[in-house]
Amino acid sequence: MVKIEELYDLDKTIAKELFNGKTYPWEVLPEISDFILKLGETLSLEKFDHPAEGVWIAKSAKVFASAYIGAPCIIDEEAEVRQCAFIRGSAIVGKGAVVGNSTELKNVVLFDKVQVPHYNYVGDSVLGFKAHMGAGSITSNVKSDKTLVVIKEPGNPIETKRKKVGAMLGDNVEVGCNSVLNPGTVIGRGSSVYPTSCVRGVIPEGHIYKDKDNIVKRT
Repeated sequence: MVKIEELYDLDKTIAKELFNGKTYPWEVLPEISDFILKLGETLSLEKFDHPAEGVWIAKSAKVFASAYIGAPCIIDEEAEVRQCAFIRGSAIVGKGAVVGNSTELKNVVLFDKVQVPHYNYVGDSVLGFKAHMGAGSITSNVKSDKTLVVIKEPGNPIETKRKKVGAMLGDNVEVGCNSVLNPGTVIGRGSSVYPTSCVRGVIPEGHIYKDKDNIVKRT
């Protein structure tokens, strides 16, 4: 339930090659920064502006003047980065994606058409095609006791060997407003999370998370 092939359509991201040779999505996290710098040098100057060292922004993207874009970063075609967005760096924003007002990104891959449109924090995470995070929902990427994050797949806990791992959202995942996704949360394709939820562990594909004791298969 937590492998790259089970979560993502890799044809829906400019970062497809980043996932080559890897089994789990969190394995890309330490490589995002270097990958952006390498990929950026290959991007078409007809389609992408290069306004600062380590920053590439598609000419068709819309970036508001008050947004902060830290390097390294790639913002793909038709994406929108709204007022006061804070991209701290090591971020890939996919085609047609929306990064909303006061949303903060750090060390992330947003696949095409992802929406994080209102007051979101997304750190050390991978969000699949058309994943959507409701207003105020966040990915928590460090455990309170600062121990290494473990992916709690049922019957098969997986050591990430990383202190910082946010959430891995499969394609078409919906996260309700004001929800917290705890470190190492994995949500399968097409699943959704009720508003104001506190989610941890692995939510299977095609399910609805109502609370920790009430996770039901979508009908």
